[in-house]
Amino acid sequence: MAVSLTFPDGSVRSYDAGATGKDVAESISKSLAKKAIAVAIDGVVRDLSDPVTDGKIEIVTRTDPRALELIRHDAAHVMAEAVQELWPGTQVTIGPVIENGFYYDFAKNEPFTTDDLPKIEKKMKEIIARNKPFTKEIWSREKAKQVFTDKGEGYKVELVDAIPEGQDLKIYYQGDWFDLCRGPHMASTGQIGTAFKLMKVAGAYWRGDSNNPMLTRIYGTAWAEQEDLDRYLHILEEAEKRDHRKLGREMDLYHFQEEGPGVVFWHSKGWRMFQTLTAYMRRRLSGTYEEVNAPQVLDASLWETSGHWGWYQENMFAVKSAYAFTHPEDKEADNRVFALKPMNCPGHVQIFKHGLKSYRELPIRLAEFGIVHRYEASGALHGLMRVRGFTQDDAHVFCTDEQMAAECLRINQLILSVYEDFGFHEVVVKLSTRPEKRVGSDALWDRAESVMMEVLKTIEAQSGGRIKTGILPGEGAFYGPKFEYTLRDAIGREWQCGTTQVDFNLPERFGAFYIDHNSEKQQPVMIHRAICGSMERFLGILIENFAGHMPLWFAPVQVVVATITSEADDYGREVAELLRDAGLHVETDFRNEKINYKVREHSVGKVPVIVVCGKREAEERTVNIRRLGSQNQTPMTLAEALSSLADEATPPDVKRKAAEKAARAAKVA
Repeated sequence: MAVSLTFPDGSVRSYDAGATGKDVAESISKSLAKKAIAVAIDGVVRDLSDPVTDGKIEIVTRTDPRALELIRHDAAHVMAEAVQELWPGTQVTIGPVIENGFYYDFAKNEPFTTDDLPKIEKKMKEIIARNKPFTKEIWSREKAKQVFTDKGEGYKVELVDAIPEGQDLKIYYQGDWFDLCRGPHMASTGQIGTAFKLMKVAGAYWRGDSNNPMLTRIYGTAWAEQEDLDRYLHILEEAEKRDHRKLGREMDLYHFQEEGPGVVFWHSKGWRMFQTLTAYMRRRLSGTYEEVNAPQVLDASLWETSGHWGWYQENMFAVKSAYAFTHPEDKEADNRVFALKPMNCPGHVQIFKHGLKSYRELPIRLAEFGIVHRYEASGALHGLMRVRGFTQDDAHVFCTDEQMAAECLRINQLILSVYEDFGFHEVVVKLSTRPEKRVGSDALWDRAESVMMEVLKTIEAQSGGRIKTGILPGEGAFYGPKFEYTLRDAIGREWQCGTTQVDFNLPERFGAFYIDHNSEKQQPVMIHRAICGSMERFLGILIENFAGHMPLWFAPVQVVVATITSEADDYGREVAELLRDAGLHVETDFRNEKINYKVREHSVGKVPVIVVCGKREAEERTVNIRRLGSQNQTPMTLAEALSSLADEATPPDVKRKAAEKAARAAKVA
């Protein structure tokens, strides 16, 4: 029976049954067959040697984005072969593709060290140069277990046992070496190329269980081209320099300690940054949102009603009174279970419900800088980026169905404007649609997704194409679809921060309603909105984006006044006081040290501006401005310096407001 294939240009061709992807590529052109590494049928990537079936076909080459996963997958197999060639007797376990690379776990008597990585890389290049074809065989369960048992590969025997009955056991060869694998693979090892690098070694328990043996994991990265690898390694190098944990120590912003795992101990400078961010966000919400504050600890019954106790319990902290723990015999003790809030939304519904609401009052926008607590495994904690206690710049809009689109657009404008103020100009907005596990009727989901799809189109149109958009199928929250805002930082990394989520679930669960124009009860639409998301994480992103060189308006210490000689100390004090009067955060350095020493020290602390005063400056009432990262000094009169620095230290939203006010005043005049 012939096979019917539809090509990307819409043309349809027939092939004999049993024709492979390679046969199809060769039928188009010899050059395409040489470039081909795999084939995709109805979007599913398969081995080039697989027989094709009816459907839409694409020939995958190394320039296809899907090739990257194949390159990394094949590189992992080649790494495993290289390890076993170099250290016979080493057992190979699992080796998946991960973001930006791959890893393989090995069982070896003596764990690998980073000194072994260059040897493995060299052997990998030899194997790739052999250009052996990847070939596939289907084995019986019994044969696979016997072969791996004979090879001393006990972990592979376990993996065979874990494969469900009825599934093929695929064995992929690359020359004489083989491994159990689901596939697919490219045509040969030579197609991997040499744009790869082994990055690090780490310990890993077999199957992630601490009761199992410890294995050695080798991580690698692989790319289609050397330029891509070089770019990635440069980003890693830059990321290491910009690591907010390192900069946090140098700038004396915060610390963590074992007695408070996953919660931040803010130092004065770090807390000043946090408060500057909070004050900025408060100004942006002024006149549009009502700021509220809901309790930190609430009875578990409220979380049962909201659904979080069922959906999210393993990530929540539950508490009882200490007295209830220590006096279980006291029948009068309050023995209820409470929870530290992981989210602010149920509290905001309670505030909305307090008192009768009319349709004339909608939309009602409630905002809170709410501290929440969520359990994260200790191994997942990562500085400010992944914590257990953090502050959300959270807001919830209660509106009618008809107001939903306009509110989503209003939120979008606010989010993009905030990101612009912090220098993030490349933003991607994606719509996450209904997941498999969800609440609410399909009709409600249809309505919400339809509205948000139109909003997404408007967002892209209004930006003139500057804002990229996309769809994330099945990635919505269990209670509704959402927009996810991802921004790109100074070295090209992407960070998902803001969200806008439509929710029909919580208002229904809590019986929230308003009175419509017919005096009937109606359920409001609830829109969850966050811009920074976690304020702590957003600060970490800012620190890394700016490499600690914060804009003057956001820096925790904006200016250090440093004197060259003690004869200028009195003048230095006057300069510092005048700068403080102008609203700047100022420190002084009148120590008996050389000025170059002072400059170096404050540069490590990432102070943006050092105002240098000597005897001559005191006599002439001038200053020298030294910028962070510059070797040059700019002389200015004191008046010029005060005016210039005060202007630069003014937050962008305050400047914008002042300009708008001046424009309105000019119209009146």
